[in-house]
Amino acid sequence: MTTRQPPLLALEQIVFSYPDAAPALRGVSAAIHRGERIAVLGNNGAGKSTFFLICNGILRPQQGTVYADGQPVSYTRRGLTALRRKVGIVFQDADNQIIASDVESEISFGPMNLRLPQEAVQQAVDEAIRQMGLGDYRRRAPQYLSGGEKKRVSIADILAMQPEIILLDEPSASLDPKNTALLEETLEQLSAAGITLLVSTHDVDFAYRFADRALVFHDGRIIADDTPACIFSDAALVRTAGLKRPLLFEAARLVQQACPALTFAQPPKTLTEFAHLLGVQPE
Repeated sequence: MTTRQPPLLALEQIVFSYPDAAPALRGVSAAIHRGERIAVLGNNGAGKSTFFLICNGILRPQQGTVYADGQPVSYTRRGLTALRRKVGIVFQDADNQIIASDVESEISFGPMNLRLPQEAVQQAVDEAIRQMGLGDYRRRAPQYLSGGEKKRVSIADILAMQPEIILLDEPSASLDPKNTALLEETLEQLSAAGITLLVSTHDVDFAYRFADRALVFHDGRIIADDTPACIFSDAALVRTAGLKRPLLFEAARLVQQACPALTFAQPPKTLTEFAHLLGVQPE
């Protein structure tokens, strides 16, 4: 009999409040497994960012337990170092994450803090630079990079620590369409490499394209944990969470209402899939 591996990360009945504020998390439980692509959805103030900070150990729960590989996280220096090596976080504003004077020094900061041997640090930095296509930027000052380039540096920061899970908080915020497309390509590559990805986003079209699972936060609780298709099919849930349906999802629903004979296993996630649904050839 095969024994199922424990989740990479699990939160059990997590409660957290900031001073003089209503609880940010109210009994949140979730299990994160290897290789998942998870969209974290909900309106502002729903608890998404606090959830990420708990997952990474920046915040310690006031009640409840965080487990890594089935073992409770120890909030000692060693325990937190192990957690942060496993779970990296990319913040919404890259300028808040970038601190060094050049790109290579910036990317080396994390593995150096892990006290890895110098050779291991250099190997990790070189690989992260290769993965993010930053070879021409090693000696550049990060503050002079574009928004998309800074985002790639902030992801490389985390990759150099060789995490199993990466949390991305609104990664496409302030990016133009070209850099947003490049970001999506990067996430596809990271997923293909076996890294578990959790992406907090207000972009429901991206969430629907990208994720195989979605967590929906509302008022400090997870009110849904399901496939994006199931979540966006629930009109009451969409209203409660302050979401909207993805454009192609809604378009396919309207087309099916107009043409009941038209059937499909699930609504299309891309324009190409939508064109095939209509029986036309995409340009």
